[in-house]
Amino acid sequence: MFDVLGNRFRDIFAGIRGEVRLTPAAVESALREIRLALLEADVNFKVVKAFVSRVRDRAVDRAVLDSLTPDQQVVAIVRDELVALFGKQQAGFAAAGRRQRVVLLLGLQGSGKTTTAAKIAHWLSRQGRRALLVSVDIRRPAAIEQLSVLGGQAGLAVHDPQDRESAAGRALSAVELARADGFDTVIVDTAGRLHIDDELMSELEEISAAVDPTDRLYVADAMTGQDAVRSAGEFHRRAAVSGIVLTKMDGDARGGAALSVVAVVGVPIVFSGSGERLEDLELFRPDRMVSRMLGMGDILTLVDRAEQAAAEQQAEQVERRALPDQFTLEDMRRQMTVIGRMGPLDQVLGLIPGMGALGGGAQIDPKGLTRVAAIIDSMTRDERRRPGLMNGSRRKRVARGSGTSVQEVNRLLKQFAQMRQLLKKVQSGAVGRRSQARRLRQRMRIPGALAP
Repeated sequence: MFDVLGNRFRDIFAGIRGEVRLTPAAVESALREIRLALLEADVNFKVVKAFVSRVRDRAVDRAVLDSLTPDQQVVAIVRDELVALFGKQQAGFAAAGRRQRVVLLLGLQGSGKTTTAAKIAHWLSRQGRRALLVSVDIRRPAAIEQLSVLGGQAGLAVHDPQDRESAAGRALSAVELARADGFDTVIVDTAGRLHIDDELMSELEEISAAVDPTDRLYVADAMTGQDAVRSAGEFHRRAAVSGIVLTKMDGDARGGAALSVVAVVGVPIVFSGSGERLEDLELFRPDRMVSRMLGMGDILTLVDRAEQAAAEQQAEQVERRALPDQFTLEDMRRQMTVIGRMGPLDQVLGLIPGMGALGGGAQIDPKGLTRVAAIIDSMTRDERRRPGLMNGSRRKRVARGSGTSVQEVNRLLKQFAQMRQLLKKVQSGAVGRRSQARRLRQRMRIPGALAP
């Protein structure tokens, strides 16, 4: 979502990077470009005006301009203010103590509430917590069925009280069942509307009075831009929203909604969703999001994903195979399943410092992993362990056996060599902080199927 805006920021920073001295005029020129980039990204005008004013006040300070690294300080100021736009503190979603947690999901029709309900329940289950799902959209039976299907696919508990006809009654039934059966969280998927109306708000008030929710999360479709911000503000005014979930963050929208919603609505972003899988939901961390946007990478999130994807008991084996001299095509083949659990390849690469800028927003086809697997499977054991054996005749044989072309075999071998080079950088600490890279090697077998 932030590819275009991130590229604009990197170009602006490149214009001032390396300057021994910065003048107020040079800073003002950069601020004009920043203002234009944010407005083109559909960021709220008032938010942009306040943002530029804060950056100007800090960047033209004499202590900054006269410092030894004024360019780096200006970049750091812009980064800090972008983090402030998203909310300086991570909202978090900690356990509600001894009290049972009741989460109401609010939002307009089509924003992704039902899928988000299942995603949050799945996220909670990975934290060792038990969540009970219930849909109270009594006017749309398909929503109740959709939640049951999503829950069944992931082994999540879904409550469907057939004897309760009202939305408030269904929600209360779920809370009572959760209390009796030891569920610590109830997630209530409320009805959506094409627009905000009095009937919807009255229903929400009835549900709130019945179950006394601990959280009211507004689910906003980030693809709708400023419409999502305005709707979130209206819901907050009439229903006291406590947090926001941004969905469809993997889309090609300009990102203005994500940058505006906290400043306009005044409540934090709690989760962000970036795909259709139940795993594609993350706690929203402002500093990490800005680092990704500016091409600085996000090693901590990469490590988190790797820890979830790799089995704990394989840590020692993973560390040995992540050494560049011992990394073979057999290891690459074993990693095909691991990378699928970590998310789309373009998103994973965007977490590595410098790789986001190199990617240029290019989409990486996950079906390519299947072709990579077929090529490797067509090699002999010696060829997989010693890729240097792959001469011209061997490459032709592997191409025929895998149903691919010699060009694809050549590309795979070239990418394998590039992956070994990347592993050397990780090992030496060139990518990310040294301690984080060490954790990455311990938890992750890095896949070798990069885009050409």
